[in-house]
Amino acid sequence: MKNILGIAVLSLVMAAPASAKQSLHISYPPTNHKTTSDKIFLIGTAPPTGQVLVNGKAIVRSKKGHFAPSFRLKPGENLLTVRYQNQEVKIKVTRTSTKPTPPKGLGFAKDSLTPTVDIARLPGELICFGAIAPENGDVSVMLGGQTIPLMEQPQVVQLPANSAALTEQNQPYAIAGAGQYLGCAAAAAAADLGHPQFQLTMNPKTANPGLPIPLPQKPLQVTQKPAENDKPKPTTTKTPASTTQTGPGKVQILNPANLEVASVIVDAGVARTGPSTDYSRLTPLPKGTQATVTGREGEWVRLDYGGWINSQEVQIVKGAVPPRTFIRSIRARQVPGATEVIFPLQVPVPLVVQQGDRALRLTLYNTTAQTDIIRLDPDPVISRLDWEQVMPGMVQYTFNLKQAQQWGYTVRYEGTSLVLSLRHPPRLSSASSSKPLSGIKILLDPGHGGKESGAAGPTGYAEKDANLYVSKLIANQLIARGATVYLTRETDKELSLPQRTALIDAVKPAIALSIHYNSLPDDGDPQNTKGFGTFWYHPQAQDLAVFLHNHIVQEGGRPSYGVFWNNLALARPASAPSVLLELGFMSNPEEFEWITNPSEQQRMAQAIANGITQWFKATR
Repeated sequence: MKNILGIAVLSLVMAAPASAKQSLHISYPPTNHKTTSDKIFLIGTAPPTGQVLVNGKAIVRSKKGHFAPSFRLKPGENLLTVRYQNQEVKIKVTRTSTKPTPPKGLGFAKDSLTPTVDIARLPGELICFGAIAPENGDVSVMLGGQTIPLMEQPQVVQLPANSAALTEQNQPYAIAGAGQYLGCAAAAAAADLGHPQFQLTMNPKTANPGLPIPLPQKPLQVTQKPAENDKPKPTTTKTPASTTQTGPGKVQILNPANLEVASVIVDAGVARTGPSTDYSRLTPLPKGTQATVTGREGEWVRLDYGGWINSQEVQIVKGAVPPRTFIRSIRARQVPGATEVIFPLQVPVPLVVQQGDRALRLTLYNTTAQTDIIRLDPDPVISRLDWEQVMPGMVQYTFNLKQAQQWGYTVRYEGTSLVLSLRHPPRLSSASSSKPLSGIKILLDPGHGGKESGAAGPTGYAEKDANLYVSKLIANQLIARGATVYLTRETDKELSLPQRTALIDAVKPAIALSIHYNSLPDDGDPQNTKGFGTFWYHPQAQDLAVFLHNHIVQEGGRPSYGVFWNNLALARPASAPSVLLELGFMSNPEEFEWITNPSEQQRMAQAIANGITQWFKATR
C-alpha cells in the first residue's frame, strides 16, 4: 500500500467500541438538541439484561443491548427520560417550526423582507419581493417611484431537504400562507433604485380581530335629516393603520452597454444554478475563464452563460469588453495515459461538460465556429469528433468514444487555448490469475478522521475508526491481487474535503473509493434501516457503483440500501471514476454488531476486493 509520500506499513488493529463503567450510554441525540423534524430517534446501549425505559415504557433492543427507537415530537420542548436500573439520562429535544410566523402587532416579521441582500439585474428582468405580515393586510413596495403590490398567499408549497430522499419522505407539502406576501416587477432602464420601502396597511374591516392595533378615530358629519323626535347621533369611522419599513437589500438595474467582465482566479471555480450553495453545481470553470457579469446577489455574481459563482473566486477585469471568440482548427495529441484535445480560442470562455453513453459533450459559450479542419489521428479512446453551432454563441462538440466506460477527464486553459484531457483505459501489467489487478492504481479514502468523527454507533464507537480499519482490510485484499493502493490517510488525522479530492487528482488512480458507514437524518427510522449503499456523481462512475452494489448484495449477502446519484465531494472528482461506499448503518443496532465484528469486516473487505476485480475484468 502506498501513500503520496511513499510506502506505508499496514497496521490492522480494530479500535474497540467505546465502553465505560457507566452501563447506560446515549450517543445520539445530544442533551439539548434542536430539530425541525416531527420525530427523533435515540441511539444508545445498556447491558442486555434488564429493561431500558424511555418515559416509562420499555423499548426493543438488540441481542447485545443496543437500541434506536423513534419518538414523535410535539412543537416546542420535548423531554425524553431514559432509565436503566438506577441510571437515568434526560434529553431535551426542541422541535422548531419551518412555518412562517406572522407578527402579533402592526409590522413585518423579523428578517422576512426580501431581497435580504443587495441585488443587480438587467433591464426587463423580474425582481421579486416578499414579506411576512399580519393576515388580511395590504402590503406593497415602493421602488423607483413605482408601487408594487404584494399578494397574500393562501398557501405555500414547501420542499423538504435533499436528505429526505434518503428516508423516502421527499414529497412537497403545502402549508397555510400564514401572512406570506409576494410580488414581482421589472424595470425598463438602468438605475440605482436603492432600498425598497415596504408598506403595510391594516384595514379595520378586514384586520385580524385578535390583532392589537391602535386605530385612530375620525368623526364624520351626518347629512341625513333626522326623523322627528330623533336626536342626531354622531358616528365615527376607523381609518387604516399603516407602517413602513426599509428593505435590507438595495436594487440596481445594470446598463447592458457597460457590463463588467469577471475572470476566474481559482483552479476550478464552482459554478451553480443560483446564488447560494443551496443551488446545484454546474461544470467547474477552469482558471482564467472570462465572462460578462449579468447579475449580482449578495456575494454571488451571475455570468452571461447562466451560471452563478462566488465573488471570491473571480476578479473584475478592468477595461475588458464582453468576451467573445471564434474557433477554427482543432487538433488532438497523445500524452502518457491520455489524449489531449486543444481548442484554440481568442479568450477563455465558459464551458459545460456532459458525459453520455459512449459520448462526451463539450459546450463552449460566447463562441462562434469558423472551423474547417480537425486533426484526429487514430486514438485509443476517440472514434470521431463531431461539432455543431447549436445556437448563436454556443458551439457543442461531441466525442464519440470507443468504449462505454470512461476513465476520467480534466479541462484547463493554457493561455487562451482550452485543453480537454481524456484518460486512456488502465493497462494491466500481466494476465496472471493470481495477480489480476497488476498495474492498476486504486485510491481508498477512509472517511472522516481527527475532529471529524462522523456518525457514532450505540456505544459511541466512531465511524472514522471503522472507516480506517476496513479501508486497510480492503487495501490488503487489493494488494494481494496485484493492485497499487493509495490511502488518503493511514492514521486518525483530519483531512479536508479539498485535500482528499486533490489527492485523487494528483494520483490519477484507475478508480477512487471513499469508504464510510452510514446514519440517518432525524426523521429516519434507524431501527429498520440497514444495508449497503453506493453513491456516484459523474456518469463514468455509475457502472462501477451499480456493479459493486449488486455484487455485495447478491454475492456478499448484505441488505440493499440502494444506488444513489449524489452531489458528494468525494464522488465529484472527474479525473477518475469516483464512488462513495456506505457499508452499513452505525445507527442500526443489529448492523452495528456486524460492523464491530472483525471477521465480518474481513468478509466485507474481501467481497469489495472481489467485486472490484470482477468489474475490471468486465470492462476489458
